[in-house]
Amino acid sequence: MCEYCEKGKSMCNRNTKDLGIELDSGTAKLVAYGLDEFGWDISVSCDINYCPMCRKEAGRVKHIVSFSGGKDSTAMLLKMIENNMQIDEIIFCDTGKEFPQMYEHIKKVEQYINRKITILKAEKSFDYYMFEHKKTKGKNKGQAGYGWASGRCRWCTTLLKNNVINKYLKKYKDEGYKEYVGIAYDEQERIKDKNYPLVDWQTTEKDCLEYCYSKGFNWEGLYEHLDRVSCWCCPLKKIKEYKVLYTYYPYLWNELKEMDKKANNRFRKDYTVEELEEKIKEESYDK
Repeated sequence: MCEYCEKGKSMCNRNTKDLGIELDSGTAKLVAYGLDEFGWDISVSCDINYCPMCRKEAGRVKHIVSFSGGKDSTAMLLKMIENNMQIDEIIFCDTGKEFPQMYEHIKKVEQYINRKITILKAEKSFDYYMFEHKKTKGKNKGQAGYGWASGRCRWCTTLLKNNVINKYLKKYKDEGYKEYVGIAYDEQERIKDKNYPLVDWQTTEKDCLEYCYSKGFNWEGLYEHLDRVSCWCCPLKKIKEYKVLYTYYPYLWNELKEMDKKANNRFRKDYTVEELEEKIKEESYDK
């Protein structure tokens, strides 16, 4: 059936034999049903290369890998290539606040697979939205900058990732597309309505990391200190992750402190960055 046509989907939920149409896996078949005088089936059919409802051509659906650069999406991409799965484009959405080691990792993956990864970026930068963007509605209308993200307002994910990817994928609207996302088997609560090969393969986060290490990818040690690699300045991290940032990546920690001085809200409800630094120092002294 046509997976991208609401009419096509509804057709498959009805008695298609009465309508003389069969839809199957992106191809379509027109059928003339009938019985002869003895009750023998004399139906005839012919294949067509388009959905009879939306006229979308079969076989042109694009297969897009949404690549974050982390262990799970890296394992997914490499395994898809190993399994000779169709991949028409690989996209990476750059927030501008990825760990520097992540950018190096992406270059290394490109060299390994001998394919270009499309880098997507929002028109405006992370810093623009955080410090300069003027709010046009709500109780903080006219305020400059969204400030630090929170659990209730993850503007960075919306504006710098989701919106950017969705806008880009509109180019495939006419052909249709399948988007592949690297969510591991032990994170199934995160799956939505996309395609998740790691779940199909029952590949866990641990499996993904070991697989990537076996292929020579190590992110210059990021996963030796962190369970998950996201934007280094995210205020929604666990305290232990800030300890890692302070201890092993002091240049990023110093930048985080400068960002906090300019922000129009607290880094977290419980700590500013300066207060968090004091807590980390005290705990290290206690040891």
